[in-house]
Amino acid sequence: MNGLGGLNKSPDGVVIGLVQLQLPVVVTKTDLARQTERIVYMIGKARRNLGTMDLVVFPEYSLHGLSMDTNPEIMCRLDGPEVAAFRKGCVDNKIWGCFSIMEFNPDGNPYNSGLIIDDHGEIKLYYRKLHPWIPVEPWEPGDIGIPVIEGPKGAKIALIICHDGMFPEMARECAYKGAEIMIRTAGYTAPIRESWRFTNQANAFQNLMVTANVCMCGSDGSFDSMGEGMIVNFDGSIIAHGTTGRADEIITAEVRPDLVREARIHWGVENNIYQLWHRGYVAVKGGAMDCPYTFMQDMVAGTFRLPWEDQVKVTDGTSCGFPMPTRLFGPKNAKAAE
Repeated sequence: MNGLGGLNKSPDGVVIGLVQLQLPVVVTKTDLARQTERIVYMIGKARRNLGTMDLVVFPEYSLHGLSMDTNPEIMCRLDGPEVAAFRKGCVDNKIWGCFSIMEFNPDGNPYNSGLIIDDHGEIKLYYRKLHPWIPVEPWEPGDIGIPVIEGPKGAKIALIICHDGMFPEMARECAYKGAEIMIRTAGYTAPIRESWRFTNQANAFQNLMVTANVCMCGSDGSFDSMGEGMIVNFDGSIIAHGTTGRADEIITAEVRPDLVREARIHWGVENNIYQLWHRGYVAVKGGAMDCPYTFMQDMVAGTFRLPWEDQVKVTDGTSCGFPMPTRLFGPKNAKAAE
């Protein structure tokens, strides 16, 4: 399956490279420009590193670092110079790329956004992180759902970001919308290592879906990110894993979306995403097609409430130095800031 990290590429294979990028310090516009150049250089390294690579993936915070700085001076726009540089880098190196930006939001806190750009420089996927890592992160919660695109070799690809992957509903939504490969970019540090590993595997197995996952790497003098590039097959087995913590290492593997499609069609035992809506089909024709989950019903009704709701102590970002918010979550705004 792995093809020696993508060195031996099969006709139906998609070769993914996960960049365990060195964690930067970005405070000024000059820092931002320098880090943009660094990422563009690493696009080139990915292409030189492996001529068979189809998609190079950069971690969350690869452009801005882990400072949580919301200074408008260093926030990005889709039509800004940083994204333009990434688009050119993909064209120049004839490769698809996945990138992270902290995006200016004229109506509130910045968005933590992810982009997938094709080898012609077109933005094919634009995603706003649905679940910021609260109470630590100040980003506006995403409001445009989870897009799924057709990527290299026709593979159906989704992107989620960091803490998103701790919610099984996120991976399930990706697969439900057709994703065969789910990318998860992150800036996680060492305390999350074990949770990172088993959620990446569970997200794959529970949805018969490849997951490709990568964190920032190295130290910025305050934080130590862990790298941990992981490519997990649809049966939950690890295809490739960056365990050394070496900054700027690119973890590579070939994945097979065609075998994902085959498993989703032919598996009986553990075809869980199908069986979710067809439970007990041996006993009753077609299975029980109902919604027995109270939490799902309550979320739709707007009445979701935990039994211990009133006892939760951390319910805003004040413990991490952020002011208590007063603004309610508003209607969806599908248009990015220009």
